[in-house]
Amino acid sequence: MKVQIYGQTYNVAGDLDPAYVVELAETVDTRMREIAAATGMVDSVKIAVLAALAIADELHTARKGANDHNSDALRQRAERCIQLIERALEQSA
Repeated sequence: MKVQIYGQTYNVAGDLDPAYVVELAETVDTRMREIAAATGMVDSVKIAVLAALAIADELHTARKGANDHNSDALRQRAERCIQLIERALEQSA
C-alpha cells in the first residue's frame, strides 16, 4: 500500500491492517509538520529525526507510566492481601 508522509510517497508492505498503517503515517506526517512549523527547519531528514525522537519520547513516557501504574496496582493488591491475612490471624487468635 502507499502512504504519504511529509510530501513523499512510501510503499509499505506487511501484515498490518491498512487503516492502521495510514493512521501511523498520518501521525508521523503530523509530527513532522509540527516540528517544521515550530523550528522553521526545511531539511526533511533533520525534521524526520526530530519527529522520531519526539515519538520515541512519547513511547518511553507511555511505557514508564504503564509500568508505574502496574507497580502501584500491585502494591495496592499486596497491601489488601496483608490486611486480609492480618484480620484472619486476629480472628484465629
